[in-house]
Amino acid sequence: MAKLGVAVYGVVSYLIFLATFVYVIGFVIDFGVAKSVNDGPAMAWPLALLINLGLLGLFALQHTVMARPGFKQMWSKVMPQAGERSTFVLASSIALILLCLFWVPLQGMLWSVSEPWLRTALWVGCAVGWGLALVSTFLIDHFSLFGLRQIWNHLRSNPEQTTIEFRTPFLYRWMRHPMMTGFFIAFWVMPDMSLNQALLAAGFSIYIVLGTMHEERGLIREFGDQYRAYINSTPRFFPGLKF
Repeated sequence: MAKLGVAVYGVVSYLIFLATFVYVIGFVIDFGVAKSVNDGPAMAWPLALLINLGLLGLFALQHTVMARPGFKQMWSKVMPQAGERSTFVLASSIALILLCLFWVPLQGMLWSVSEPWLRTALWVGCAVGWGLALVSTFLIDHFSLFGLRQIWNHLRSNPEQTTIEFRTPFLYRWMRHPMMTGFFIAFWVMPDMSLNQALLAAGFSIYIVLGTMHEERGLIREFGDQYRAYINSTPRFFPGLKF
């Protein structure tokens, strides 16, 4: 029964994440959701900015703390290790839900493109960004990334693989973090960019840069010279750009 409970917990966490991810797309692009990034009661801009930065900081803090080995070791005392990734996924979803619920809109637009063909091209680019982020998860192992493989192995009493092979499948041959490249494109390539969308995009962009820097320090510890060579030969986000 304990194994079944962990499995149900992992599946429910994954489904909550899927629903949250779909909602976040609508939230960011201001389309098809009950409350988008541009909706909500107005407040004085200093207070609105403070609240929004706090929500972005909460998401960053959750990701940073729960990614640390110390937290993972502590959580393994509460529930089986197989549920650790599912907990991370669930907590990430809750942080995103809070961001969507309590985001306070700021007034103002940075740009709004009126030319029909250019608007269409920008929407296509935005869709490509979201698609790239999703496809990248399957290139590395979507089911492990979101905790499903761990709970499946736990349910079948299969031991977890302790050694990870360094691979650079498809998009990873041209950029080290194609998922994050997708998010950059999705957040910034839009025909209409309000101050809210720009603040959200800037906040996540800063976190992506800092987060990947921290992640790569761990990858260097794990793979050593193999990953250092990868850094020297492959750009972080965009082909042709060293940064």
